[in-house]
Amino acid sequence: MESVMKTSDLNHHRIKTNGIHIHVAEKQGQGPFVLLLHGFPETWVSWHHQIHDLANHGYHVVAPDLRGYGDSDSPPSPSSYTMFHIVADLIGLLDHFNQQKVFVVGHDWGATAAWHLSLFRPDRVKGMVAMCVPFFPRDPYIKPTLFFKQSFGDDLYINQFQEAGRAERSFAKYDHLTVIKKFLLINQTDVLIAPRGMEIIDDMEIPSQLPPWITEQELQIYADKFQQSGFTGGLNYYRTMDLTWELLAPWQGSKITVPSKFIIGDKDIGYKSFSKPYIEGNVMKTLVPDIEVVILEGHHFIQQEKPKQVSDEIISFIQKLVLD
Repeated sequence: MESVMKTSDLNHHRIKTNGIHIHVAEKQGQGPFVLLLHGFPETWVSWHHQIHDLANHGYHVVAPDLRGYGDSDSPPSPSSYTMFHIVADLIGLLDHFNQQKVFVVGHDWGATAAWHLSLFRPDRVKGMVAMCVPFFPRDPYIKPTLFFKQSFGDDLYINQFQEAGRAERSFAKYDHLTVIKKFLLINQTDVLIAPRGMEIIDDMEIPSQLPPWITEQELQIYADKFQQSGFTGGLNYYRTMDLTWELLAPWQGSKITVPSKFIIGDKDIGYKSFSKPYIEGNVMKTLVPDIEVVILEGHHFIQQEKPKQVSDEIISFIQKLVLD
């Protein structure tokens, strides 16, 4: 497997956008521009396979640390992490690189950012690939946290993450490498709900041996970054879900019009027990009319677990749109 340490041929920049600095890793081909957006708890490094695969096909690839992560700025207030802030950061990056219209690929919270970039500014997106988190319609009557509470109870990880400092205190009982392993190596397929009275991080288990797709060295790279940055920036995405919901009211009922591809692993958290009927049924297709759904064998961190398959899916999607 190609080591994540093969990063010497990448350019790194800290770019001023939307009042903060965002760090990006860049590998420049002459072809179309592709923006890669990571999720929780990751950094740009989660795309190391795809950066090289896409660049080898001639694409100009940029993978930022989203605000709150890695070497990007981390504003202290949770209210600075709405999808409007994240999309504004991304528009600033596109303007910095003089890119009017790009391809965007996102995983987890990065998928949510890619959906909203496509929703707010379809004029800037040629096509998008989202992984693991589908585009959910805005419920006009119920805030996300209340929906999750009613559906899964107080001990769903999303609900435990709401209170400022709570998850940080529970994570702090472990070293950063252990926390990263508990998340990135997750092979639980059901929704993450802690037993009553227990913190979710205490209930998460680490497999007895590393899977073949990641090395101890690569996991340590994440751990070192989170040791510097802390987890609060990433957790603030969860803490601002209700605020994003309030601000999204003008887009009630809006559709995603850009060509889209959705990729998910068949063993992703909650896929079989929660999101499968939505993803495979007609509801998402009415909200995202031009969508192709791909289900791969794998878990949540699919772009690292199945790097070649994911790269091939991204490249075939882009090539089809470029030819059109």
